[in-house]
Amino acid sequence: MLTSPLTFHAHWTTWVVVAVLAGAYALGAARTARPSGRQIALAAAGLLGLVAATTWPLADLAAHTSLTALVVQRLLFLLAVPPLVILGLPRPLVARLTRPRPVDWVLRRCARPSIAVAVVTIIAVATATTGAVEADGASAWARLGLDVALLFAGFVLWTPVLTELPGTDRPSSLGRAAYLVVQSIVPSFLAVVWIFARHPLYPHFATGPRLLGVSPVLDQQVAGFVAKFTTIAVLWTVAFVSLTRAQHAAARGGDPDPLLWSDVERHLERAERSERIERSERRRVWLPPRSDVDESAGGTERREDRG
Repeated sequence: MLTSPLTFHAHWTTWVVVAVLAGAYALGAARTARPSGRQIALAAAGLLGLVAATTWPLADLAAHTSLTALVVQRLLFLLAVPPLVILGLPRPLVARLTRPRPVDWVLRRCARPSIAVAVVTIIAVATATTGAVEADGASAWARLGLDVALLFAGFVLWTPVLTELPGTDRPSSLGRAAYLVVQSIVPSFLAVVWIFARHPLYPHFATGPRLLGVSPVLDQQVAGFVAKFTTIAVLWTVAFVSLTRAQHAAARGGDPDPLLWSDVERHLERAERSERIERSERRRVWLPPRSDVDESAGGTERREDRG
């Protein structure tokens, strides 16, 4: 454990990973489509958010010292990094990354609001249990696994909302707003427990070093307020913007939820893939076993020899 809450610790592995991701972004964008200046800025902001969440000082405070720091780290994983990265990718690159069948299967299922709420809730609660928090502070591998799980939950959270993801059966603008309101309430119910608890719920933080002399109970209450109000502020703002844009589009006589070419292309790819699979299954059903074919061919040859 760190001797001081603010002792500097260089996270070289994180910097290498982020550098690799930045290089992969540049290479992928060069091979598909040149990103706009806005997309580059959004992608850079997403990578900076990832750096802030996984390096000193936030990562060290979240692992050993403060539940509030852990909450801020979780909010970056859930609310900031995934949407910024997705919005920073050119559409052709997003289509290429989501084209593999397993990725497309997960994307299509997670675009359903009920599944997205369930996945985010399960991961958010499971990673905030006492055992998970203890493991986060004790093992770097456990910390990596929890961070990856939260990032995955963040991508799932935004899947029903972002139009950049092709072939998803997104709800209407009103449906997306309702979905975001539900996501702001259900997964963060633990924040209410943190606010009203009168004793520390995490022995790991209760026995660790204190930051600025803040008691574990006060730190826990602050964490609850930060988690609850930040989630509501971000998701409700996005819901309001989505409804406002849909209203302006309808007032101009346009379609609030237009069908994009990337969606059409992905549906055509799925239909072609299903047709290939169906043809392959038909051939397996109607084609005789290889041994029967070999015996039949051998019998024909023997009959020809006798002739």
